[in-house]
Amino acid sequence: MPRWGLVVEQNLGFGRQGRMWSVGVIDHVEGSREEALAALRVRAERFEPVHPSNPKSRRLYQEADGFLLVVEGVWQPWHCRFTVAEQLYDSAAPERLEEEPPAAEPDPTGPTQAVPRPREPEPDPGPPPAWDAEVPEVPSWLGRDDLP
Repeated sequence: MPRWGLVVEQNLGFGRQGRMWSVGVIDHVEGSREEALAALRVRAERFEPVHPSNPKSRRLYQEADGFLLVVEGVWQPWHCRFTVAEQLYDSAAPERLEEEPPAAEPDPTGPTQAVPRPREPEPDPGPPPAWDAEVPEVPSWLGRDDLP
């Protein structure tokens, strides 16, 4: 079943140079795209953006992949964009291991001891790299009187 991220994008900061576009995932929904859009609409209607702090009015618009929230502030309007995006992978999620076959039942004749396998020898790393062979032990400028 697909997993959908509920994504919000909004402006942070003040002034022309101080504004910064920020993105965040506010939740995840497993199911159909329509279920994710329905959950996103509820989140968008209740969302409290960082700016403006004293909103005069709010307008919510539906787009193809989400919603646009326009909030009128005292001095200027601010907006937030809400979208659903299908999550393709997550590098921080633990890997799902395939189900292992059930373990074989123990031998009824008696317990057996596992024989330890000998460790294979590690390969010889060889001589150390010669990357510092060109570097002198004492720098050439040390002890010169003609330098400032």
